[in-house]
Amino acid sequence: MPGIDECLLEAMALPGARGAALVDWSSGLALGTAGDSPVGDHETTAAETAELARAAAEYESFAQAEPAPEAGDGPAAGAGLPVEDLIITTRTGYHVLRFVETSFDSSVFLHLWLDRAEGNLALARHRLRTLAEGLVLR
Repeated sequence: MPGIDECLLEAMALPGARGAALVDWSSGLALGTAGDSPVGDHETTAAETAELARAAAEYESFAQAEPAPEAGDGPAAGAGLPVEDLIITTRTGYHVLRFVETSFDSSVFLHLWLDRAEGNLALARHRLRTLAEGLVLR
């Protein structure tokens, strides 16, 4: 089971990968980074992508219709986050944000930036899912 650095290196091995990060969406901080950042600064990118992730994870519009949790149950007590991933398409690339289920508060996601001409979006989604499931946060 890979740790953060190994996970990001594996993500960077995908065709067209330009940059990767593990981000805590509750704080907007990058827990680890590899490759380039779309704006030249991984911390800025982490903060900006965290806003998107937070909106998707917390807004009811994105949640599936599920029974309300019983009294005393927190967000982590249910079946997990309602959103698996987000895909943002730009003229030159793709940004894939894959939420990572953890034993604590599940407030982290993998962010992969792919070159649109060289990247394979389907392969990236599949590989990020596998990486997220096997990630060991230490």
